[in-house]
Amino acid sequence: MTDKKEEKKAGEEKAGVKEQVKEEKPDTPEEKEIEEEESLPEEDVELDVDVDETEDRNVIKEEIIIRREGRPDIRREWIPKTELGRRVLRGEFKTIEDVLKSGELILESEIVDYLVPEIKNEVIYIGGSPGKGGGIRRTATKRTVRMHKSGRRFKLTSVIVAGNEQSVVGLGKASSREHKTAIEKAEEQAKLNVIRVRKGCGSWECGCGGEHSIPFRAEARYGSVKVTLLPAPKGVGIVASDSVKKIIKLGGIRDIWVKTDGKTATRTNLAFATFEALRNLNRTKGDL
Repeated sequence: MTDKKEEKKAGEEKAGVKEQVKEEKPDTPEEKEIEEEESLPEEDVELDVDVDETEDRNVIKEEIIIRREGRPDIRREWIPKTELGRRVLRGEFKTIEDVLKSGELILESEIVDYLVPEIKNEVIYIGGSPGKGGGIRRTATKRTVRMHKSGRRFKLTSVIVAGNEQSVVGLGKASSREHKTAIEKAEEQAKLNVIRVRKGCGSWECGCGGEHSIPFRAEARYGSVKVTLLPAPKGVGIVASDSVKKIIKLGGIRDIWVKTDGKTATRTNLAFATFEALRNLNRTKGDL
């Protein structure tokens, strides 16, 4: 019995020595790098940007200051590719209206996402397929076909409207071979084409001086479709078709009359004619 106890004790001592050796084993180079990264300051880890020797380091310092002031940390999600994007990230433009008034060309959809986080998207149903028993079932994309020597080639086109239901709205159109890709590309185009909607109360029946309608009559033509926007008094609502109503509602207008002429069944032309009419509200001499 004593021999067995001694053997068991010796085995336990050997196991303890092995565990101690494992604990004292030097770290591998990979483990050392991980420990060094964890020991770095929080700001250096979050930036994770390769800075050239010739690049001005003030940009990185300004981004650290912006982060400390409580601005959303989008550095890891969005790295600006244009000068306007870098100026927006530095805080030179507070709102999207400031960017539009400056006349700068928006080439990154992330600029709109950064300045207008509450922006919404709506699909304009421009396509259609025959339904059972007649009629048309509306679809989010319009499919067109062209013949090729290898067979039929399909293309899907989508129209998306984006806005914050206050004073900003945009319209985009894009095509792709896939349904999802066409919608995503059209959404990006809508954010690149945003405009400021001028609002007011130009109806002689109301005259409240508010911003529930438009200040005066506006019209535009796109293809064979002509759209005329007329100011309306409070309580009338948006008197228009469903596709036009989506654009006007996201633009922040609550009361308006819409008159259309031409082949309005072509919903793409109808949507862009409405958008151009809203754009024409800003083309006046002086301020109202």
